[in-house]
Amino acid sequence: MHKLSFLLILFFSHVMAQDSTTIKKILIFQDELNKEFASEEESPLTPKDFKVFKELDFFHIDTTYSVTAEFVRTPYETPFIMKTTTDREPIYVKFGEAHFTLQEKEWTLNIYQNQGLKTQSEYEDYLFLPFTDLTNGETSYGGGRFIDLKIPEGDIILIDFNMAYNPYCAYSARYSCPIPPEENHLELEIPVGVKKYDIHEVNK
Repeated sequence: MHKLSFLLILFFSHVMAQDSTTIKKILIFQDELNKEFASEEESPLTPKDFKVFKELDFFHIDTTYSVTAEFVRTPYETPFIMKTTTDREPIYVKFGEAHFTLQEKEWTLNIYQNQGLKTQSEYEDYLFLPFTDLTNGETSYGGGRFIDLKIPEGDIILIDFNMAYNPYCAYSARYSCPIPPEENHLELEIPVGVKKYDIHEVNK
């Protein structure tokens, strides 16, 4: 076999293996989210919607929206009140920035840390990435979506938009949800993750 052909086979095998691992993680995420929504104790659905709920509606998985970003720590930020859908006033701090390339363009998103949650041991390494994009109000929830992250050990952080989920406000008005800051708007479509919630569409 020609050396170049052999190297190409190795390269694509490596890429396929990575994609397979990524897809497996996304499917686990989807399964766990569906289990949460199907649990009477955990579900944010209204009692009426819960009775007919089957599963959430996801966009098709696309691993090109699983991006490796440069993580830049911003240690001297001033805590601030993040706007919510109610008069609740949670305190967040900008913990760092994610710099990445998507669709041949450079983007930056701010990553936040909830100052109340970080005092709880199970959330001490939890980071919060709220964002909006051009699918909002069309195929995804109009109020934007969230991604859960953990504090990285180095200067690299994986952002998988396939794991973008809706705030609970997308399912019931009884919740108070953070509103993604304007600086976290992406001027492109992110057609992966959880779609907007329509109980009639979901249960067709």
